Amino acid sequence: MPSELVNTVERLLERAAAACAISPALDTAQRLHALCVAAGDAIESPRHEEAAALIAGLAPAELGEVLRIDTTRFYLLNQTEQVNIIRTNRERARKATAQQPRAESLQEAFSKLKAIGIDRDGVRALTERLDVQPTLTAHPTESKRRSILDNLVRATDLMLRIDEKVEYERRGMEAQLENLVQLLLATDDVRLKRLEVIDEVKNGLFFMKSSIWDVVPRLMREVVEAANDTFGAGTLDLTDLPALIRYRTWIGGDRDGNPRVTHEVTRESLQILRGAAVELWDRELLELQQELTLSRRRVPIPESFVEMVRAEGDRFIEDASSLDQRLHEPVRVRLMQIRGRLKRDNSYHGELLLRDLLAIRDAVESAGLREVARNGRLADAIVRARVFGTHLATLDIRQHSRVHETVVAELLALAGVSREYASLPEAKRIEILRMELAQSRPLRSMDAPLSEQASELMQTLRVVRQAVEQDRRSVRSYIISMTHGVSDILEVLLLLKEAGLTRAVRVGGEGRTKLEGTLHVVPLLETIDDLERGESLVAGMLDEPLYRSHLESLVPPGIAPDSPNSALLQEVMLGYSDSNKDGGFLMANLALERAQRRVAHAVRSRGILLRYFHGRGGTVGRGGGRAGRAILGAPAPARTGRIRFTEQGEVISFRYALAPIAARHLEQIMHASLLASADQRESERGPELLTLLARLSDESMKKYRLLIDDPEFWGWFVRAGPIAPIAGLPIASRPVMRAEGSGLGAAGGTQSGFDQLRAIPWVFTWIQMRCLAPGWFGLGAAFGNASERETSLLAAEYQSSAWFRAVIDNATQELLRARMSIVRRYALNADGNVGERFFGILKAEFDASVRAVLRISGRASLEEESPIIARSIRERNAWTDILNLIQIELLKRRRVASEAERGEIEQLLFQSVSAIAAAMQSTG
Repeated sequence: MPSELVNTVERLLERAAAACAISPALDTAQRLHALCVAAGDAIESPRHEEAAALIAGLAPAELGEVLRIDTTRFYLLNQTEQVNIIRTNRERARKATAQQPRAESLQEAFSKLKAIGIDRDGVRALTERLDVQPTLTAHPTESKRRSILDNLVRATDLMLRIDEKVEYERRGMEAQLENLVQLLLATDDVRLKRLEVIDEVKNGLFFMKSSIWDVVPRLMREVVEAANDTFGAGTLDLTDLPALIRYRTWIGGDRDGNPRVTHEVTRESLQILRGAAVELWDRELLELQQELTLSRRRVPIPESFVEMVRAEGDRFIEDASSLDQRLHEPVRVRLMQIRGRLKRDNSYHGELLLRDLLAIRDAVESAGLREVARNGRLADAIVRARVFGTHLATLDIRQHSRVHETVVAELLALAGVSREYASLPEAKRIEILRMELAQSRPLRSMDAPLSEQASELMQTLRVVRQAVEQDRRSVRSYIISMTHGVSDILEVLLLLKEAGLTRAVRVGGEGRTKLEGTLHVVPLLETIDDLERGESLVAGMLDEPLYRSHLESLVPPGIAPDSPNSALLQEVMLGYSDSNKDGGFLMANLALERAQRRVAHAVRSRGILLRYFHGRGGTVGRGGGRAGRAILGAPAPARTGRIRFTEQGEVISFRYALAPIAARHLEQIMHASLLASADQRESERGPELLTLLARLSDESMKKYRLLIDDPEFWGWFVRAGPIAPIAGLPIASRPVMRAEGSGLGAAGGTQSGFDQLRAIPWVFTWIQMRCLAPGWFGLGAAFGNASERETSLLAAEYQSSAWFRAVIDNATQELLRARMSIVRRYALNADGNVGERFFGILKAEFDASVRAVLRISGRASLEEESPIIARSIRERNAWTDILNLIQIELLKRRRVASEAERGEIEQLLFQSVSAIAAAMQSTG
């Protein structure tokens, strides 16, 4: 980061601390910083001991003030880094030429496509096939309050604009910036109460309504311009281009392990999405109404268009008194009609809106105003209609397979079909499910009582049915967590049939039954075992006649029947978080890569298109990392141009809070998607390498499982780290444990706590401890014992395989971020001998993993992978050490605190978790 930006942060903090009367805390923080800088990278340093002793002598109020100072420092440093990213991108864009386009730009992507021999028709087909669907989730990984985030966005905007102003304007903006820093110091970092699901829906909408709504049309314009510049004018047309990107959301629909997501919440979430879309469209259409003032007295407008406007009449126009007088401006009248209908007619959905906007485009073009019709504000509205419809983001429904099994068993018992369904083997379950799916009758009468769980699920499905009857794009997919077998799929089909979302239809004369449905059913493969069996599971699902008929009945919304995208499409979701928690870093990565190849073969060999939905978290330990790198690193069968991926927690605010960052993020995704879908070359791995990777991943998993299955591990982990404060942190509606009422279970040292703990708090805790083990643990055991010949094979694979290179580079980044001197202090904080033992395991594996990634990559140091990131980490280390030392001290105090003291310590622990999350720029 440029030194002038760091100096600016320090100057602002100094003035704000004085204004808030906490200058002594700033002095203390600077003393602690000097000690931590002097400690360096030594595992045991007297300077760290001095810093810890100084912290131990501080009163709770003093600790709170130091935390405030340091947290605000990291908030500002994070924003200045984003300012630097934006400025750097702008400078590179200014210097770019057609011959030397900016790296990871759309211009570069189309230039590369042309260089490999793709012609104009080919690039049009390739581009129109793209279907990129980021999916917003509310997983509890955003620790910043919305009020903090809003002020940080304002501060960043000031930093970006301040250099463009003359002196007197600069002074005013600097004063505003100082005021914002004072407000940050004066604002609580931690919420007083846990977020409700509807709060999360509104938080997600904040980004949809601001940066995403604004950036997407610009992105589509840049796609068209880059393609036309490279392949010639007319290659792509903005108003004819399909929606290359569409947004989905889980917020308000994901009920797996979150009892707070009820059918009422789902109904309200859908209403909020619709209401926000109508509000945005009303503003957009009003601006169009004020712009498209075409008069029949001046230009020719088709009579058919005028007749359509006249036929619609004044039903939806608020001020209809002068309709006849206004018909000389039929485009304006039509826009008034659309605005009124959006507000008053809930059945007016996105496809109808798109139809009407295209009719306006044709009328304007017929009037001789082609550029206005195809390249102006109207074109942006047409893009938005395709991308956002009248719901902004399509809602997914997700539930655990165990819940479906329980409810189906209850329904079958009510119908007298089977009272022992849950205990039956898979084959017998499938037999019963087939029989019931072929029946037209429901399983229960309308007044038959249901358990609370069954009633809630059926009411949710009724809410979904009502939504899709009005707008079929409002809900499109039902995702099954922990899909283990074909019966898990058929159970959901049976529930959909019971709710009227799927129906059984007898095929005349053929004596068979087919299903006609409305929702895609999406298996989610999460464990190592499920990933390994994914090919046979998906093949069995697609070979099931009833399921196949259901799939054939689904027509993608907004896609013409003659489009290449209108063929059968199966979506399969891959879980990165739970697979890592289950099998460790290397095994999860290899299992996911193998599953993508094998499942793709199962789907494509049956004449079906495939879309993978990647359930990635924000961190490397949960499948995170650079999105473009991940897309390019996917195996060839998975590079279809159709892709979904989750955007979670702090990743959403990082990528979408600022429009320039959002634009660059989406450009990089589109760049990677274009190149990946054009490159179907499969990297050839010989049997020796395949055998080697399988053996090494097994060894890695064995090492990982030895750690987490150790009888003393879970008790140590709970006592050593901040998992308990994380569990209580009110940052999301979703509990950190899978089963309602589950506790951490540290006292007995049992594994039940680990089994029930979700992957997010698992990774979150390792990040807080500065260990980041989920992003590298097991690599040393796997690669450390490789022979010289095997290491050469791995080094060659690193150079030739984008996937393997991403695995090693992501691990390198996490090893670089780890701080073993701090890990040791957490480890010993629990209990001496056990702590020493586990630190010894972690440190030995860390050292072996460092040696392994350097040997494979051919680098001399971890810093060589990304010198800029390495510099940022070095600059942050000492300041972050302070936060860790304070957290460790608070954990000590918490163990011996009286009931009266405990509340204050808990609040300080929450504050420390939020502070370290800001320092590490990641949570879970």
